[in-house]
Amino acid sequence: MTTINSTNFDTIIPNTAVPRLAPLQLGNHSVWPPVVLAPMAGVTNAPFRSLCRKFGPGLVYVNEMMMATGLVHGNRKTDTMLKFGSDETFRSLQLYGSDPEMLARAVDKLGRADAVDHIDLNFGCPAPKVTRRGGGAAVPLKRQLLRALVTAAVETGKNYGIPITCKFRMGIDDDLITFVQTGVICEEAGASAVALHARTARQHYAPSAHWEAIKELKDAVTSIPVLGNGDIWEAKDALRMVEQTGCDGVVIGRGCLGRPWLFRDLIDVFSGNPIQATPQLGDVLEVMVEHATALCGHLGEERGIRDFRKHTGWYLTGYPVGGETRRKFSEIMSLENLRELCSALDHTLTIVEGGERIARGHTNGPIRVVLPDGYLDDLDDMTVPDDGHVMQLSGG
Repeated sequence: MTTINSTNFDTIIPNTAVPRLAPLQLGNHSVWPPVVLAPMAGVTNAPFRSLCRKFGPGLVYVNEMMMATGLVHGNRKTDTMLKFGSDETFRSLQLYGSDPEMLARAVDKLGRADAVDHIDLNFGCPAPKVTRRGGGAAVPLKRQLLRALVTAAVETGKNYGIPITCKFRMGIDDDLITFVQTGVICEEAGASAVALHARTARQHYAPSAHWEAIKELKDAVTSIPVLGNGDIWEAKDALRMVEQTGCDGVVIGRGCLGRPWLFRDLIDVFSGNPIQATPQLGDVLEVMVEHATALCGHLGEERGIRDFRKHTGWYLTGYPVGGETRRKFSEIMSLENLRELCSALDHTLTIVEGGERIARGHTNGPIRVVLPDGYLDDLDDMTVPDDGHVMQLSGG
């Protein structure tokens, strides 16, 4: 099978100050540097992954999260989400679910169709529509269910040579911390790697991530790679995370929104090379048009341009273009409209000091975490929750 990055590892780190990391091994695929794009709903579709890969070839770019049940039964939305670009030699997607049998069927369907090369299991999503079904961040509360889910995916994946990884949060809240136990269970069940978003579900995306938890997980999980996720806005943040926690690689989420060149910077920084300057606005606008054009080709122009509106704010973050300009970009009606707005701006504008670190994407928290009614009564219960009854944990 193909090696994603053929660079000789022994020669790529001339600077001893750069943490020396091993390639991330996913089945027969070797990935260096060990950098992964986190799946983000409505964002990490084929056009966005292709754009990121243009800046950072050879890394792992994960498709959007999909519900195992929806994939098994099939529908138009799932079929659209499952599309991979012709340039994707390593196809990766994320699944979530709370039924081991259904999860195994989803992996089997993907394997029989030769549709993916890697599957990540989501045990960290805090969205109410996911946790109220006992999925995402709710799963790690139930140890036996977690073990059954990971085992089902791993054993089924073996039939097709599909490695399984797992991503999760620290727990539900400060009183229900599960990440060490979750990591050990995933390790024992045969996962190829685990990734920790160093926040609880209740924290959502605020305040700062607790990198010390990544170190704690790394100390507990010793036979498979541990990847860190949370608050990597610039490439130097990834170096600091590795230095402070000892993690084996990094997962990039909101930091690449409107900044797909972050993956280029990560390759440079882990290779001991200088990081390139943040692009001038003109270069950013060229990337915007390229992204929007690809998205319109993927979804059709009307739907694609509507979907691209959220990206415009992320691309313009940190550039002093003014509120009225931002509003106009957020209301674009066509590709031609986008090009007209781009041509009217000063292409020589540079990002404001510290602009790279301005948060993009979700920034809210804490939130109320929604669980199925009675979910905490018996944490060894393997029953698949009834979607019709939910409870809310206090907080907010």
